[in-house]
Amino acid sequence: MTLAGIELRYLVNEISKTTDGYYVSNIYGINRESLLFKLHHPEKPDLFLVLSTIGMWLTNIKIDQIEDNKLVKRLRDDLARLKITKIEQIEVERIAYLTFSGFDKEFVLICEFFGDGNIILCNKQMKILALLHSIEVRHRELHVGVTYTPPPLNGLNVFEINEKDFQEISSVSTPVIKWVGRTLGLPAKYAEEIISIAKIDPNTPGRDLTNENITAIIDATNNLVHKVASGDHQPFIVKTEKGFDVYPIQISAAQNQEHTEIPTFMEGLDKIFSEMLLDGGKIAHSSSLDKKIDELQSKIDEQDKAILLVKERSESITKIAKSLFEFPSRGITSITDPYAIEKLREQNAELVKEKGLVYIKIGDEKVQIKSDSSIPAIASTLFDESKRQSSATESIEFLKRKNQKEIQRLRAQIDTAKEYVTYTQVQKKNWYERYRWFYTSDGLLAIGGRDSSSNSAIIRKHLGKNDKVFHAEIFGSPFFILKDTTDPIPFDSLNEVAHATVCFSRAWREAMYGMSAYWINPDQVKKAAPSGQFLTRGSFVLEGQKNFVKISTLRLAVGILKENNYHMITCGPLEPIKKKCICYAVIEPGGAEMADTAKKIRSDFVRVQEDIVARFTVDDFVRVLPAGTSHVTEVVQKKDEQ
Repeated sequence: MTLAGIELRYLVNEISKTTDGYYVSNIYGINRESLLFKLHHPEKPDLFLVLSTIGMWLTNIKIDQIEDNKLVKRLRDDLARLKITKIEQIEVERIAYLTFSGFDKEFVLICEFFGDGNIILCNKQMKILALLHSIEVRHRELHVGVTYTPPPLNGLNVFEINEKDFQEISSVSTPVIKWVGRTLGLPAKYAEEIISIAKIDPNTPGRDLTNENITAIIDATNNLVHKVASGDHQPFIVKTEKGFDVYPIQISAAQNQEHTEIPTFMEGLDKIFSEMLLDGGKIAHSSSLDKKIDELQSKIDEQDKAILLVKERSESITKIAKSLFEFPSRGITSITDPYAIEKLREQNAELVKEKGLVYIKIGDEKVQIKSDSSIPAIASTLFDESKRQSSATESIEFLKRKNQKEIQRLRAQIDTAKEYVTYTQVQKKNWYERYRWFYTSDGLLAIGGRDSSSNSAIIRKHLGKNDKVFHAEIFGSPFFILKDTTDPIPFDSLNEVAHATVCFSRAWREAMYGMSAYWINPDQVKKAAPSGQFLTRGSFVLEGQKNFVKISTLRLAVGILKENNYHMITCGPLEPIKKKCICYAVIEPGGAEMADTAKKIRSDFVRVQEDIVARFTVDDFVRVLPAGTSHVTEVVQKKDEQ
């Protein structure tokens, strides 16, 4: 299937709305024509956006790299950490323009979804910096260094049609179904639906249409286009002669075809397009294996020919050698005797001299002899050459058998080609994973801010009446919330959250021991500044009595927690992490930078839980660490998890 311009309009609007405030966390190659963008937001779950020459869509699966993509490194260098600030489409063209901005930089990534497709990186002046495919045709030229130019606009802008746009149809003999599809730039499925809604015979010549017919076509077009572009959908996947297609709206012609309803058009695109990429990957792997098999089979064919040729030569030489034994009985003692020369000629052989040397030439093969040698000696020389030629077939046969075994191995690989194209279902994270979090020894959830933005979010969005709010007595402290507490408040939970609040503050970075944290009730937190005062983002007014907890040590643990067959990385005080995680590493302030500490923890965890930890990146571990340097003091795998 291919994207229609009106479908792209919906995708542009939906993706633009969904990715608002997100920045590029990483970029992966899927194949030569497709890229996967990992998008991150400080308060929302990560998103995965596929940009491909076949389309753009938000995906729920991460396809492992099938082929190298030449744009990946350049895009990572230029777009990493930049926000998607704008996504747009010009009229109904199948081209999306994605603007990435930040750090005084701006780039435009252009995705063309027609023809062979293209992905083009430009600066804000639209000068091409990198692209998948260079193009040089009559109406435009695309290569690095030139200014990007879109193709000439074709047909009408279906988003802004009126009766004047249909004046031409009154003078043509073209069937109305063809004219609508071609002029409005719509796929056959939509052109057919428009004509069906308008209740017109699709084969009616344009010149036979009445004014009422034309008005009906315009109304039907506007209605259909609005539904598709605005998201007023009833999506389903339909099986067609060419495979599967996803329709955003109900289409009468498809009702009798095999189809499956789906929750959203985006999910349908994800299913169909992702399967296309996976199937393409399997074909790519199989094709490369087929090519190797063909090459090996060609070698085997050549080896068969070589074996046959060598055998024929050996047999011809043996035949000549045997015939020489008849010469002495006829009184012939020299190979140069006219009778001997005649007998050789009768057997397609002859004596030849080259550079003073004498040869018996048998077919294309020449065997050197001494012309003054006896006939038996010459026959012996020929027999030796025949044996040498015959032995050559053994080495050729060995190589042939080796190639045959390799073909068998490659054919077995083709049968399991699907194993070489793998993907991971993107696990939708729990809402609290965007913050700092851990479960206390009593099983209560504690969440904390990472920065001013998330500090603000946890107080404004997640503070409930049964929660407790924690803050450390130091500038640069995060807010922590202990969720859904009981009365009385569990003592261990209070101490653990207070401990985490201090450890995730500036105290860790500066190794400030002996600090205190305090907790208060939700109604003591005032979200608005007093009259005439100003509160910075992530700051709040805290009123009333504060309940202090002295924290004597700075120690945290990073662990892998399993919940409902879903594994998460968490970081918190040692006791709850020790109690609830399948493996954990104890850390204290000072030592290595965050990335190096994360690498060590991940490496240590891989040794004890490789299958589980392999799913997590170093960045995932960096994300849970306290700001500043740290060193690992202990790594433990729980005995019941070994």
